[in-house]
Amino acid sequence: MTLKLALTGSIGMGKSTVAAMFVEAGIALFDADAEVRRLQSNGGALVAAIAARFPGTVVNGSVDRDLLGARVLGDRDELAALEVIVHPAVQRARAEFVEAHRDAPALLFDIPLLFETGGEMAFDKVIVVSASLEIQRDRVLARSGMTRAKFDGIIARQLPDDAKRARADFVIDTGGSLDQTRADVTRILACLGLPTGQ
Repeated sequence: MTLKLALTGSIGMGKSTVAAMFVEAGIALFDADAEVRRLQSNGGALVAAIAARFPGTVVNGSVDRDLLGARVLGDRDELAALEVIVHPAVQRARAEFVEAHRDAPALLFDIPLLFETGGEMAFDKVIVVSASLEIQRDRVLARSGMTRAKFDGIIARQLPDDAKRARADFVIDTGGSLDQTRADVTRILACLGLPTGQ
């Protein structure tokens, strides 16, 4: 049976870095955010539906994520309307990914809003990536186009980090060195009886 591992954590916690380490160890990755970006890019399956529901958010055939974010951030109804469009398509893509890797010993699913959407029950183990609020804030505010107000808005709709940690099977603290983070990944793989890639 294929072990399904969920990787989650709030914005700026280092999920992409940790996911890459699992991939280096030979674990196939389904990145929900990357899939959404693909579906919203030129020719993507969600462009027409988003254009119809959120006029003005599609530019040159692709969804402008900044325009769309400005439309839905802080508005529960608009966000829910977007999720009705996006979530079924991502679920289909995830099912196709699982089928394509059905003989793998384990699969990793990078899902930023795992707990917020009640999705944790679909997985065998949940791995939460975490860091201190100061490190998180510094990382996020260093991103292009990010403001303190935008950061606060994103944090407000995410489950607090301590609550995520409490619900995790494993926690990886990315506040230290990359070597420490990689050691945590290796420890988790070994604990699960999976190849560590070393």
